[in-house]
Amino acid sequence: MKNFNFIDLFAGASGMSEGFIRAGLNPISHIEMDKDACDSIKTRSAYHYLVGNKKEKYYTEYLRGDISRQELYTHVPKGILDSVLNIEITDDSIKSIFSKIDETLDGKKIDLIIGGPPCQAYSLLGRHQENIENDPRNKLYIQYGRFLKKYEPTGFVFENVPGLLSANKGQHFKNLKTYFRKIGYEVYHETLNAADYGVLQARKRIIIVGWKKNNNYGFPEIRKIVKEFTVNDIFQDLPKLKPGDVLQVAKYINDKNEYLSKFELRNGVDFVTQHIARPHNERDLMIYKTAITKWNKNEERLKYPDLPTELKTHKNETSFSDRYKVVNGNGVSHTVVAHIAKDGHYYIHPDVEQCRSISVREAARLQSFPDDFFFEGSRSAAFKQIGNAVPPLMAFAIAKSINKLLCQKKLK
Repeated sequence: MKNFNFIDLFAGASGMSEGFIRAGLNPISHIEMDKDACDSIKTRSAYHYLVGNKKEKYYTEYLRGDISRQELYTHVPKGILDSVLNIEITDDSIKSIFSKIDETLDGKKIDLIIGGPPCQAYSLLGRHQENIENDPRNKLYIQYGRFLKKYEPTGFVFENVPGLLSANKGQHFKNLKTYFRKIGYEVYHETLNAADYGVLQARKRIIIVGWKKNNNYGFPEIRKIVKEFTVNDIFQDLPKLKPGDVLQVAKYINDKNEYLSKFELRNGVDFVTQHIARPHNERDLMIYKTAITKWNKNEERLKYPDLPTELKTHKNETSFSDRYKVVNGNGVSHTVVAHIAKDGHYYIHPDVEQCRSISVREAARLQSFPDDFFFEGSRSAAFKQIGNAVPPLMAFAIAKSINKLLCQKKLK
């Protein structure tokens, strides 16, 4: 087997890349415009290098807070850190990006391009349909295509929200397919649910797979995993928190269970980091308690109009009717999105004794990030990165199938 090389565009905190690395593929470069997300990628790149070279003690020391990030990076080749490009992909920047990637290639071929442009323009959550045609993010697939034309990979994997299919009455998706075919790629798409691949979250995404026309494999066969675990399985070993509690480093309170072991969320260190809960005011806590009690008793969602008058803060009782939502501890969570960085009302912990919104680490686990994955930046920055990410376990399932097809091509 060959270590196939890939570039991750619009990489976020590298959730998609994490799955592809786990499947045995090799990242050449990550391109991302958000500074905190780029710092997270650099730290994760340091992790992969140090583990691969039996120097993981430095990474563990960093997680514990014993050494600084700057010191951690001194143990990693500069080229690995420099391969993370903190830059927006635009007409003005793309030649510079190509030049920087070429410096790291050293004669290697790019086999695959992965990633998905920012999905806010297509999102069904609160989008303004009349502004969709004028949103520049709708044309970012053309920038994606320029990387395909430049590096001519065998294939690509493009991820986005289901709203892409219906945006502008389907015209944007039609344009996207036409463009990719014009530059030499046959494209296929499926709507996948992360919950089918070990992620304890109902998260539907469009996965578009493209192949060079002389290597046309169609859409890969991606094996689903039987759903036998619940959100409570990923919360049960974490220390209990009160609103505002900050545990940057903490011991687990239970041994790892079957889910955490099978899917490798607890995968190397004997402590957890970034178990951080946001503070809440007394009014919100009263609402949370009502919402948790209602959900745990009858699996019934709290509706804003049902609140006592003294707990209401606005007269609009229709736009915000489901503003408060408890995570389903006995099943899979609803979709985690970047808005979690703004407030926690839509992600309330199911334990009424804790009566708070979920922590940074709990959100990361809902997205299937392993516990030794560290998110750089503030609490809000970490939540935003997590909400925008591709779940690594779903990416891993896709990557295994893609890798198998690439290997078959290599054997021919």
